[in-house]
Amino acid sequence: MPISRREALRIVGIVTAATTLSSASIPETVTLKKSSQKAPLPTKNKLRVVIVGGGWSGLSIAKNIKILSKDTEVVLVEQNDKFISCPMSNLWLVDKVSLEYLTHDYQEAARNNSYIFFQASAIGLDKKKNILHTTKGDIDYDYIVFAPGIDYDYSSITKGDLILEKRLREEYPAAFKSGREHHILKNKIQNFKGGKFIMTIPSGNYRCLPAPYERACLVANYFKLKKLKAKVILLDENNDITIKEHGFHTAFDELYTDYLDYHPNSKIEFIDLDDKFIETEFEEFYFDDASFYPSVRGAKILETVGIAKDTVFNKLEGNINGLTYDVVGEENIFISGDARPLGFSKSGNTASTEALYVAKLVVNKINNGSKIKWESPTTLCFSAVSIDPQRAIFVNSQYAYNKNNKTFGFATPKTSEVWKGSEGLENASAQHDWADAMYKYMFK
Repeated sequence: MPISRREALRIVGIVTAATTLSSASIPETVTLKKSSQKAPLPTKNKLRVVIVGGGWSGLSIAKNIKILSKDTEVVLVEQNDKFISCPMSNLWLVDKVSLEYLTHDYQEAARNNSYIFFQASAIGLDKKKNILHTTKGDIDYDYIVFAPGIDYDYSSITKGDLILEKRLREEYPAAFKSGREHHILKNKIQNFKGGKFIMTIPSGNYRCLPAPYERACLVANYFKLKKLKAKVILLDENNDITIKEHGFHTAFDELYTDYLDYHPNSKIEFIDLDDKFIETEFEEFYFDDASFYPSVRGAKILETVGIAKDTVFNKLEGNINGLTYDVVGEENIFISGDARPLGFSKSGNTASTEALYVAKLVVNKINNGSKIKWESPTTLCFSAVSIDPQRAIFVNSQYAYNKNNKTFGFATPKTSEVWKGSEGLENASAQHDWADAMYKYMFK
């Protein structure tokens, strides 16, 4: 029986990987050196809370702890010097907001909200001595909150092929973590000459459920406005659009029928980046360019310091008590934001509103208070569906806790999935108003 093309390419891939890896292995992450010195911070003379991660969760926790406990010293540890927002970045990809609009100053937030910003990478934790190890020295703490967000999990696509993973990260990034990968994707979109542009959506509780569908709409609209002979091929591992189904389906069908093809139940089984060829269980696709969104997991630091576990939704999220956010077996370590294992949306508004409750939990521990009542975060999520004119849809909901199966689900969600007419225009205006208010809340 003749060997199939798929089998031949897999054998070539295995041989190539083995040959290359024999001379130079590719680590998943760059090894960071730990300093043996104390971090250059003011002498600790009062109770200190350290927060690891300066995203929507970490920023909001830092601010709220200082509001609730003015005498507590708060140190925000973040590896980047500037904050760049993922929410609203899809509009930046197609030139509808500026990079300056998404970019904010950590030092400004720290000054305005009376906490300390310390730029460094967290690389270890001494739980017995209450010391956080960073690339710029050790930090003593009384309480610590990890809000490091997500990392990507390429294993279901690459089947352990590290060279393939490296190429996917560098050449076809997902762009659902702020920074370099967004710039790569924007360059791809704006320099695309035509053909098929593949985007993918993972299963599980990935970061911002509607964002990949929003992105597909905006990129299709961008190609349409440029009059390109181009089409977005959206491969979704899920059996249907995961949220705001009516709004996105009608946009796909009525606005982008010639520019966007949606394929549910499309999990990648095989990929060849040289021939730009993909196989799913049911179909084959050639592409001219692409952005591959893998599954997500809790940020690597959680695993490094031993406070992660495999969960129902994703790999290696925070090992916490679901209602109190403290790490199992640890009274002074908390995990918040997208690294949590709970069934909340991994989105900015959810992380920011959740942060107030987490701040209350930490301050309650500081004050030796009695048990406090659980508070739901709020998922308020706008999704643009067109850029000329700008129109949007949204969902707004809190969560309910099911004591029987110990899970969370939407409680009385309110949606506006009509993008036509004045409602869609008003939703788009509200999307910008919401972002303005959230940036002001975190940084002013």
